[in-house]
Amino acid sequence: MTADELDGLIERFDTLARYLDIDRREATLADLDARRADPNFWNDVAAAQEVEKQYALEKNWLDDWYTLRESKETLETLQLLQAEEEGAALQDDIQAEAVRLQGLLENLEIRKLLSGPDDNRPAIVNITPGAGGTEAQDWGDMLLRMFTRWAEKGGYKAELLEYQDGEGAGIKGASLRVEGPYAYGYLKGESGVHRLVRISPFDASGRRHTSFTSVAVFPEIDDTIEIELNPAELELQTFRSGGKGGQNVNKVETGARWIWTGKLSNGESVRVAGESTEERSQLQNKERAMNILKSRIYGMEQEIKEAAKNETLGKQRSISWGSQIRSYVFQPYTMVNDHRTETKVTDVQGVMDGDLDVFIKAYLAWQAEDAG
Repeated sequence: MTADELDGLIERFDTLARYLDIDRREATLADLDARRADPNFWNDVAAAQEVEKQYALEKNWLDDWYTLRESKETLETLQLLQAEEEGAALQDDIQAEAVRLQGLLENLEIRKLLSGPDDNRPAIVNITPGAGGTEAQDWGDMLLRMFTRWAEKGGYKAELLEYQDGEGAGIKGASLRVEGPYAYGYLKGESGVHRLVRISPFDASGRRHTSFTSVAVFPEIDDTIEIELNPAELELQTFRSGGKGGQNVNKVETGARWIWTGKLSNGESVRVAGESTEERSQLQNKERAMNILKSRIYGMEQEIKEAAKNETLGKQRSISWGSQIRSYVFQPYTMVNDHRTETKVTDVQGVMDGDLDVFIKAYLAWQAEDAG
């Protein structure tokens, strides 16, 4: 980096510091910590859980800020030492620390865009292959692996909620729960249709195939959000899970699926399902499936509110939910192209191994610009 670019990093640091209002966050964290130390803190479990969530959120911000500040101070110290020695012996160290500082800055700058009421909730990622048999089902399984690897690399907890084997290979459908700081906020832009172009390993003639898989990401709700459903509009189905579980999961009717047939707040008639197969008992799967169902309905209602707000503000989103958002081309060349942001990456294998941050950051920046 040039001297001007290094100065630019320091300026970005100062700008971010003003935006984050660190003094206020430290005061808030101290107040929350004092409340947690009260012997009667857990007398009201619901209130205590909310305090714990807020505490974890503020602490995560501050921990990352302190790491960023340490990097900035290290860079300034190295620059000072180099100036005093009037040599280039520390140039490699300066460049390495500058790159580290830039990465830390970008992460926090992107995170400050996550101000939605649900952004810090766990995310439920639902994967449904399109028409195309084994080829599409294999593509669905590849996307499940991609999101799981992204979660693991980022230190998130990834939990399989539902898994239905495909016919011969791949999956008929799967749901993944991702828990960690701003899980939904980071993953919400993955909702839509993902398109694959490759020479199919299932085609003996070696022809190129195009496959589509739909991904729906919605926030997982908790007890702080009430979703009332008419029992008359609910249907419960139980079945053998047939997934990756043990013998009990595969041989006994432990899988559960709740189906709600009703109307959303905008009058639209819908049929929404929530399914769970990975718990060992039917009761556990029924409870988890109901939570997934309610989370889906909540997500749909939030979409309705967002659409109404955009209409009031006279805005028209460039790409609607559920449309083709990204193409993954394996042959005749390698390219992953996000059609909303026009972000392109040639390392297809890296993306399939979970390197999604470039697309996530580009989407959040695009969304912020579109909202502005």
